Amino acid sequence: MSPKSYYAIPGGHPPQTELLTGRAVFTEAYAVIPKAVMRDIVTSNLPFWEKTRAWIIARPLSGFAETFAQYVMEVGPGGGSLDPEPDPSAQGALFVVEGELRLEVAGRVHQITAGGFAWLAPASRWTLRNTGAGLAKFHWIRKAYEPLRGVPAPESFVSSDQTVAPAFMPDVNGVWATTRFIDPDDIRFDMHVNIVTFQPGGVIPFAETHIMEHGLYVLEGKAVYRLNQDWVEVEAGDFMWLRAFCPQACYAGGPGPFRYLLYKDVNRHPALGPVVRSGAGR
Repeated sequence: MSPKSYYAIPGGHPPQTELLTGRAVFTEAYAVIPKAVMRDIVTSNLPFWEKTRAWIIARPLSGFAETFAQYVMEVGPGGGSLDPEPDPSAQGALFVVEGELRLEVAGRVHQITAGGFAWLAPASRWTLRNTGAGLAKFHWIRKAYEPLRGVPAPESFVSSDQTVAPAFMPDVNGVWATTRFIDPDDIRFDMHVNIVTFQPGGVIPFAETHIMEHGLYVLEGKAVYRLNQDWVEVEAGDFMWLRAFCPQACYAGGPGPFRYLLYKDVNRHPALGPVVRSGAGR
């Protein structure tokens, strides 16, 4: 098996001599945010985070993708937060792509490096600190948890890309697999965060059209992705944002594996009206 690779945003700023032409697009059905536009000028500071900046690459938008927000976080040595999550209804998923992080949650301390994953329960108290000598970079996905009557919410847990065995799709000769950090049959969870892997030549052989919203961040490799009616070239560092029912498929045509971090909302009825949640914010 080839060593796992995770693209980490370098930031920086393009020179004045660089052409304006790029691959960024926002449509009624999908958006593509290529790595070339994730520059220093679009970062945000966040309350109660030290030595940290964030690229916010997805946020709930009325009429588009409404269930989640996704950040790429960059934390300097010694930086982090003792009070990271402002919304007690929010669950979180962290996936580390570079550096070393100390996560404390539910009274337990975890050292997490590249490939590490954590799911953080709503209303849990957690802290995060960069314990390494260099920058630490990770994805942070946030979603308001939708509780089930009589069913307790899951507890926080830590896992990694190195320890979860990929599950292969049937009848694909090993070219399409999914690393599932969350048990797909566990009804307590209302979102999944997976890593999808295609070997060269692997395809999604039909246009998936479904209720789940998606965030897809390319960790490694390149491919052509079918988004609604368009074929779009994507590579490591690009982000795709899909609203519900956007047709999608892909063909992995690169020389090595094509891998992406995938968010989707699952296991709940569609809301039939505005969702009112108490306790949001501070």
